[in-house]
Amino acid sequence: MRFGKRLREAIYAPWKDKYIDYAKLKSLLREDQSDDDGTPWTEEDEQRFCDEIFSNQLEKVAQFQQERFDALRQRVDSTFEKLKELAPAEADQPLPKKGDISAQRLKELQAELDSITDEVNQLKKYSNINYTGFLKIVKKHDRKRGDRYRVRPTMQISLAKRPFNSEQGYAPLVNKLSIMYFAIRQQREEGGEAPLDLGSQQETLNGEKYTAHKFWIHPDNLLEVKTLILRHLPSLVYSDNSAKESDDNDTPAVTSLYCDSKDFALYSGKVDRESEASSLRLRWYGQLSNCPVIYIEKKTVDASGNSHESKFTIKDKWVKPFLEGEYSMERSVQKMERQGRPQEDIADFKAAVSTIQDFVKEKKLSPLIRANYVRTAFQKPTDDRVRILIDTDLAFIREDTLDKDRPCRDPKEWHRTDIDSSNMSYPFSNINHGEVSKFPYAVLELKLKEDGSRKRPTWVQDLMASHLVHPVPRFSKFVHGVASLFEDYVNSLPFWLSDLGRDIRKDPQQAFEDEEQRRAQQADDVQAVGSLIGTKSGSYKMAQSSPLGKSYLSDRMAAEAKAKATQRPQQSISEEVGESSGAGEASQEGEQSRGYGTLSSVLPSFSLSKYSSARRGQSSGKLPEGVVKPTEWIKNSGELKVEPKVWLANERTFLKWQHICILQGSLALALYSAAGESSLAEIMGVVYTLIAAFAGFWGYSMLRVRRGMILERSGKDFDNMIGPMVISAALMAALVLNFIFQYQNAIKKWREHEEEHGAAEASGFMDELK
Repeated sequence: MRFGKRLREAIYAPWKDKYIDYAKLKSLLREDQSDDDGTPWTEEDEQRFCDEIFSNQLEKVAQFQQERFDALRQRVDSTFEKLKELAPAEADQPLPKKGDISAQRLKELQAELDSITDEVNQLKKYSNINYTGFLKIVKKHDRKRGDRYRVRPTMQISLAKRPFNSEQGYAPLVNKLSIMYFAIRQQREEGGEAPLDLGSQQETLNGEKYTAHKFWIHPDNLLEVKTLILRHLPSLVYSDNSAKESDDNDTPAVTSLYCDSKDFALYSGKVDRESEASSLRLRWYGQLSNCPVIYIEKKTVDASGNSHESKFTIKDKWVKPFLEGEYSMERSVQKMERQGRPQEDIADFKAAVSTIQDFVKEKKLSPLIRANYVRTAFQKPTDDRVRILIDTDLAFIREDTLDKDRPCRDPKEWHRTDIDSSNMSYPFSNINHGEVSKFPYAVLELKLKEDGSRKRPTWVQDLMASHLVHPVPRFSKFVHGVASLFEDYVNSLPFWLSDLGRDIRKDPQQAFEDEEQRRAQQADDVQAVGSLIGTKSGSYKMAQSSPLGKSYLSDRMAAEAKAKATQRPQQSISEEVGESSGAGEASQEGEQSRGYGTLSSVLPSFSLSKYSSARRGQSSGKLPEGVVKPTEWIKNSGELKVEPKVWLANERTFLKWQHICILQGSLALALYSAAGESSLAEIMGVVYTLIAAFAGFWGYSMLRVRRGMILERSGKDFDNMIGPMVISAALMAALVLNFIFQYQNAIKKWREHEEEHGAAEASGFMDELK
């Protein structure tokens, strides 16, 4: 479905005039016009398009989204106050029992919460469709008019500065709604689950329930995060021999091969948060050529956010028959029966096989995308309460056959043989640039076992709230890979894409203050309605250096900062004010003024992260926030096309080399044959023969090397000057030496002739005298 049609279907009628005017932007872009119609794209056209999308459309959508969000927040606060009125006014009054509060009053409050929740969902859909629309139209612009103008990076930075499609922006609102729903259910004797935490996801592993939190780690902070974790958890070493690389590496690369249908049904279900969103993947460790164990896994996330998984192991030779429905793991079942396995295990295995095979057949699934990464696990051997996974060197590769003329994978195979047969590894430089996407950060997944009798470790809470990690709730490798490589095929994009356009590193002090504010607000909300559910939680106790409390150290440092600011020259202050007019500069100035109240502010060298070091030594030539230094030329970023003339050119070059070899060899053979008793001619004939042999060998070797580069669709240079330079230098040296030797031989013969001629004349003169 084209995005324009999807946008029209997704419009919420009361807000129909507040959506992005996608049709108008397409008309300004003149997308339907050909580039050869004689109408050039001018500076005025570019200015008109940019003014419309940034000054009109983006501001219109951002302003409306903020207005609706503020209105919803006021409604939530108002309902929250009404709910608080039902709690005892005095602390010594008895707690209300279930059913004591008027049922009609609770019903009215729940109806109000339902109305607010519906509008929150509509606003989230509004943000999502507009967010996708802005990214879609700027991609069309860069593809059609991007030879001189590119606006996608600017749009990503603009979206990152606004609360578009941001899970964290809606989190405080939804968490407060969750607390109120929980309190009302308890009073209406309906039971109910505990308040939701949008920053986590519930998972079930081996019958145990875990809460999963996902983060991004900047490469500058990766080592510091690992060393922090190692102080509390050991690194988990893979002991399975099948999970090791050929070089006995204990941290082998992990490959996850995700499946989906041609209409991306599984992807849409996960992005649109359907009631039951499922995914299917094949996972193995190390290189596929080593015949590792392959896991087929189906994961389903229900409406409440709980994750359920079905999986079994299979050999690579049975994967294709299984996906095509021709094999149902009969041999594995027979093997389990011969081994005397319990009937319950056999029944569970059959159920998992049947469920997954029916799912593949129903959804018409096939391998679509590959995720390759190196995983480091941290866990105590006998304690699985805390499990931490860090994935680095993450790359996504297309495995689809959507393009019938040029499929990425052989339709007769279930995986890319060009990668697995050659044991290709990260960074996959021999793959076409348009078929691979490298993720710039490391991914941290923290799994905490649910246990009501134990509190979450303090060091885990500090890590989650620190400046070293960037929270990305519900991050999915499958969703991100599809969004980055199949953007033209899908009409919904995940919210975290805008974060890729900005620097995710944070100021340590600012991160600490934000976490203190969040914890205090959440504690106040729980305490306010705690009386309704029979609990009176204590207030949140802030840290000594918290911005919510008073600290001698923070007061003293703030006073010193104020005194230092008054001593600065007036000219530099005015220049700073002028420079900080932009959003990025204002944010940076605010961060610098808030760097007090912690140990790192007193001892600047306390933080060992590269980001802190960079901030201490930053120069005036620093790039603006969200702008990264390019690593390659724009002309090299497009896809590499292999045409038939490349094959013919390679063959023609080989024939030229053979022509040189034959010509040089013929001359050398003729010289050697006509040498007679001349030893010099024989030696030069042998030298010329060696040069001719080298020319033939070089031509054949270059034919093989360049043929391999063409088959791999490599982007490397095909030219090689070593052979021509060697042959040219050898020929030149041989000719010069031949000339010198012949010249010396001629001089020698001339002198001998002169001596013989002079002796003959002297003998004749003596004969005449006699």
